[in-house]
Amino acid sequence: MLSLTQSAPSLAQSASQLDAVKESRQILQMAEYIGVDYSEAVVDGEVSSEDEFAEMQQFAKLILQKAEALQTAAVSDFDLQKTSVIANAQALQQAILAKVTMGEIQSLTLQIRHELLAMSPALQLPAQLLPQAEIDTLFADNCSACHGPAGQGDGPLAKSFSPQPTDFTDKERAENRSLLGLYDAISAGLDDTAMRAFTELNDQQRWSLAFYAGSLAFKNTSEDSADTKPALTLQSWINNNPVQIAAQNDAISQMHVEQWRASPEVFFGQANTPIATAKNNLIAAVDAYNAGNFAQAQTLAVSAYLDGFELIENNLDARDSGLRKSVEKQLLNFRNVLSSPNNGQQVSAESQQILQQLEQVDSTLNSATLSDNAMFSASLIILLREGLEALLIVLALITVLMKTQRQDAIRYVHFGWVSALIAGGITWWVAENLITISGASRELMEGGAALLAAGILFYVGYWMHSKTQASVWQRYINDNVERHLSTGTLWGLTGLAFISVYREVFETILFYQSLLTQSVGDGSQVSFVWYGLVAAVAILALITWLMLKYSVKLPIARFFSLSAYFMLILAFVLAGKGISALQEAAIIGISAFPLDVSVSWLGISATWQGVIVQGVILALFVVMMTRKDTASA
Repeated sequence: MLSLTQSAPSLAQSASQLDAVKESRQILQMAEYIGVDYSEAVVDGEVSSEDEFAEMQQFAKLILQKAEALQTAAVSDFDLQKTSVIANAQALQQAILAKVTMGEIQSLTLQIRHELLAMSPALQLPAQLLPQAEIDTLFADNCSACHGPAGQGDGPLAKSFSPQPTDFTDKERAENRSLLGLYDAISAGLDDTAMRAFTELNDQQRWSLAFYAGSLAFKNTSEDSADTKPALTLQSWINNNPVQIAAQNDAISQMHVEQWRASPEVFFGQANTPIATAKNNLIAAVDAYNAGNFAQAQTLAVSAYLDGFELIENNLDARDSGLRKSVEKQLLNFRNVLSSPNNGQQVSAESQQILQQLEQVDSTLNSATLSDNAMFSASLIILLREGLEALLIVLALITVLMKTQRQDAIRYVHFGWVSALIAGGITWWVAENLITISGASRELMEGGAALLAAGILFYVGYWMHSKTQASVWQRYINDNVERHLSTGTLWGLTGLAFISVYREVFETILFYQSLLTQSVGDGSQVSFVWYGLVAAVAILALITWLMLKYSVKLPIARFFSLSAYFMLILAFVLAGKGISALQEAAIIGISAFPLDVSVSWLGISATWQGVIVQGVILALFVVMMTRKDTASA
């Protein structure tokens, strides 16, 4: 539904943009069609089929007309003045009239496709194909009458059409046909042919038919092809034909391409794994960089880390913490390499190095499932690491209220952390079922919450530090406590408890989901995940009991002194983690500190931004201590 506040010019611009995308896709389709079927029109410099030759001329004319119309429309994403699309379209017309070789025609059509694809917005790619039985039924109901039951172009209606329906089992033809071209033919039909648009089919049905038609000319000759993981994005796989893919990727053989076309499930069986997400986004980032889309390259590089690698960091730590640190550092530093438009060689070299390390990560995680003890330990560490900070903040708030003899206000804190648990669960469910929450959005939320909590904790710590003398505290109690702990202040405590817990809940759930993917397939290790979770809860409960038992027994001055230091330490840690989270989300830049001073449990990272922020907190703490000593003297 369009916003009522959207202006008429912007609506017109949106419609123009949609028309431009449609026109460009038709150019792509016709260019590919010429590159495939020209061999049936011209052989050895002579016309072999008048009908085919006339069709080639007609399509070349349409390509030029549509390209000129795009340039005249001056739509922002399709600035053809900066390309050679029109010049190549004119050259294609002349080449067909001159009856040049198939190689020369394909060179021109590939150049046209390459430049248009670089400008085209990303497609909404299929998340999954239909089951094979449903695809077979779709093909039989919609395609077999023309293309034949086996896709050989020999259906009962085939002889009545000119040109003849495509033989999908023709390998030479299939090697020069992209899945995008097949999908567009199914979706929009093909002008001047009997191929109509199947608009009654939904997007998944059309993609499933395109992948199926594209597979018929190939046979899977390797039993383990499904284990050979494609080192390219689904977008690249769909946009390019098999010949292009093999030519553009040195690490991919023609045999692999044919196996993947024959068995496309290899692209979907792993589509949602964190490692596959990291690889796909990294490769897409390099493609975007090479196409000059630097902002998109940065976004994809951020997603490679946050939506992919970060989710398996805990699992990898249980196997090889050194490898985890190395990959994490390279992925974060890779963004700086992408920030300059003149780093082509470095971008290529570093991306290949990261991809090799991700392969090592994949091998490490998949060489064998985690042992029962490792599964237990990983589960224990996840909850302890993510929950301890939130627990300590909540307990500190509770003990302060107990010391101020406002036990009646503790319910406000309980309401805050319980609400956070519920909200975190709801957020996770919504993210799983209704919307997609990106890793960048998650880190932005966590980073902002951490910095907000750090600021509040520093203030509370400073306030408590100023009350460490019993006489000062007693005077404050008598004069101010009832007034300051008003309803508004108590709801503020609720907010702090909520922020502290909520920032951890959603990420904790994601980490546990990722951990479960490393368990054995029969589900026998799930119990060890629960054992680790229960053990972590028990440890946190013990910490709770000890703090509540002994903190209330401390003399008031000693309690406030220790609590103040505790609050300030938490502020120091949360400030560092908040900066790191915003750096991971690419909200704040990353400037490497000359020394490796990283201490993860203190939130210290080896970046200038983190060191400066935590240094300021430390300096303020020193000033506060100095003022106290001066006042005491």
